[in-house]
Amino acid sequence: MSTTRNIGPPATSGSTRVATPPWSADDAYSHALRTGRGPLFLRRADGWLLPLEVERWCAAADTVDLGVLGRCEGAVLDVGCGPGRLVAALAAQGRRVLGIDISEAAVDRTVRLGGSALCRSVFDPVPGEGRWGTALLMDGNIGIGGDPRALLHRLAQLLAPHGLLIAETAPVDVDERVRVQVLRVSDTGHTIGTPFPWARLGTPALLRHADRSGWRAVDQWTAGGRCFVALRSRSTSSSAEPPNSTAVISSQRTRKPSGESPVADP
Repeated sequence: MSTTRNIGPPATSGSTRVATPPWSADDAYSHALRTGRGPLFLRRADGWLLPLEVERWCAAADTVDLGVLGRCEGAVLDVGCGPGRLVAALAAQGRRVLGIDISEAAVDRTVRLGGSALCRSVFDPVPGEGRWGTALLMDGNIGIGGDPRALLHRLAQLLAPHGLLIAETAPVDVDERVRVQVLRVSDTGHTIGTPFPWARLGTPALLRHADRSGWRAVDQWTAGGRCFVALRSRSTSSSAEPPNSTAVISSQRTRKPSGESPVADP
């Protein structure tokens, strides 16, 4: 995510529509993913806006992304995969990868790019629990759920023992929990969704939360104006699936799964 803007709501010359709940088929985020462009923001109640980089997310993985993907180990779980550029890039490399996202539009776009994805929250059952080599929290997704400690705890359950988490952090020293709305601005007005919890963490804050949650920091770096932290889980997952589980993810499966069915090797 890019630099914040401390500005109020859009001009009122156009119409305003309160959208259906976030991540539904016709919300502002879904529309932006279908068109591949914004402007799109997260808006706080006081009018503070955080621009969302829709165009970058909907483009192919860039050199900064590829540098992150080169650090991944084993099978990769992209949490909040969005329109799927990272899942598609890993699949093209022949890597085992799954994207999960609560937006149907995000999952649809990921599948169209040739990646595997499930429409699912990270807090719901996920195929291969306790067996993933790497989890990704890119593009500000450390904010998912508005509770970084709870998210870190859940990721420790999903990863294999001593698995790797790579998270992108805010480029400023911030540690906040807020309620935000997705805001889409157009020539005819703006559409704003219903509020939901979110969090923003800079690198120092993530390192503090990680240390208290049983993670060990192994690296931190910046590239292209973006900031990243690599963490390794200290404890053995208590939710690992049996070795003969069918939930072994194949990046070659391009159909969209339905219901709660795991994506499995043929």
